[in-house]
Amino acid sequence: MAALRTGFVLGILVVLWTFVMGFTGWYRNPGLLFLFWLVIPLQIGILVWMLRRDASTTGYLRQVQNGVGASLAASAIIFVGSLLFTTVVFPSYFAEMEALGRLRMAQQGLGPEQIEAVVKAQAPMRTSLGSAFAGALGTWITGLFTSLIAAVKYHRRRASAAAAEPILPKP
Repeated sequence: MAALRTGFVLGILVVLWTFVMGFTGWYRNPGLLFLFWLVIPLQIGILVWMLRRDASTTGYLRQVQNGVGASLAASAIIFVGSLLFTTVVFPSYFAEMEALGRLRMAQQGLGPEQIEAVVKAQAPMRTSLGSAFAGALGTWITGLFTSLIAAVKYHRRRASAAAAEPILPKP
C-alpha cells in the first residue's frame, strides 16, 4: 500500500512540475530547458525516502518490488499527464520544440541538410504517444535502478547494525 501511495504522489508531482514548465513558458527558453530533468532527482529522493523508511521491516527483494511498484504506478500517471500536456493544454509543444531545436542547431553551425537529418531522426519521439511512453519508461527504469541501489545500501547498513549488537544470553 505504501508503494501505491508513493507512486501516486510521485506521479502527481512529476505531472505538476511538467505543467509548471508549460505554464511558465520555461520549456521555450533554451537556458531553462534543463529544469525538465529535475524530475529525476525528485523521483530518486521520493523513492529513497520510502525505501529507507521501510528498510527495517522489509527484505531486500520486497524493497526492490516496492520501489518498482511505486515507479510503475507513477509511470501510469505520468503517461496520462504527458498526453494531456501535449494534446490538450499545449498542442503546439512539439512544433515549438522543433523550431527551437532548428534555431539552436543553426546557431551551432549545422547546415540545412544536417538539421533536416536530425529533425527527421527525432520525429518518432516528437509525438504525444512517443513522448508519454518515453516519460513512463524513464520513470520505470530510474525506479528500478534506484530501488536496487537503495535496497542494497539500507540492507548493508541494517546487517552491519545487527552484527554490531552484542549477543546476550537469554535469561
